[in-house]
Amino acid sequence: MTEGIAWDPLRRELERWQAAGRVARFWLRDDDAVEPTQALETLMALASENEVPLMLAVIPGLTGEALARRLEEEIAVAVAVHGWSHTNHAGPEAKKQELGGERPADVVLGELREGFQLLQRLHPARFLPVLVPPWNRIDAALIPALPGLGFAALSVYGRAKQGGPMTLLNTHVDIIDWHGTRGGRSEAELVAELVAELRDRFAGSDEPIGLLTHHLVHDAAAWNFLSALFSVTGRRHPAVCWSSALEMLGP
Repeated sequence: MTEGIAWDPLRRELERWQAAGRVARFWLRDDDAVEPTQALETLMALASENEVPLMLAVIPGLTGEALARRLEEEIAVAVAVHGWSHTNHAGPEAKKQELGGERPADVVLGELREGFQLLQRLHPARFLPVLVPPWNRIDAALIPALPGLGFAALSVYGRAKQGGPMTLLNTHVDIIDWHGTRGGRSEAELVAELVAELRDRFAGSDEPIGLLTHHLVHDAAAWNFLSALFSVTGRRHPAVCWSSALEMLGP
């Protein structure tokens, strides 16, 4: 399957949006940033070239001044809190989770408070009060306490549920094949997911479509997909708007 054919379903769906005079909103979240790397440089260059705002979920307990100095140069990059140390505290038979109920709530919330304050200090111009739980999982009992720590929003994976205690900035399409190659998923599969998300939004949902990436594990397939996606949905497309997390948070 050539790239042109693989991307035709997305092009056709965006043509439908354009004909209806509507604009689809996308946003980009990348997880597990810790320090400057060539992979991070590649991601930021791709995003910048295509005027795609980027929210980096940074692991507070593993990061430091090096990343802070590098990001000072980036205008369209925001920083969110990615747990504390991305450590799995779940049992051997349970799904991985750092922010679960295995430890006392005051311990978990204390780590999140420390992570919030650390990243706010390191990235004063880029910091967003958004919590991205490692593995996209958090014990529901912890969520009501998050505003008291300063968090304004939570970002996990899947359709946002209405009426919860926190604003949700969720992601919906993960480009990595975690249960197989642990590299980029197939273009056809990802395009089909994007089209399904767009059709849902066309039918009435106004939730921005979140793209989830993990720059440290990207292979050629992942980078090629991102490059092609940004080309198809590029800054000049009349039916597409790549939003920043700051814009979605509002005042």
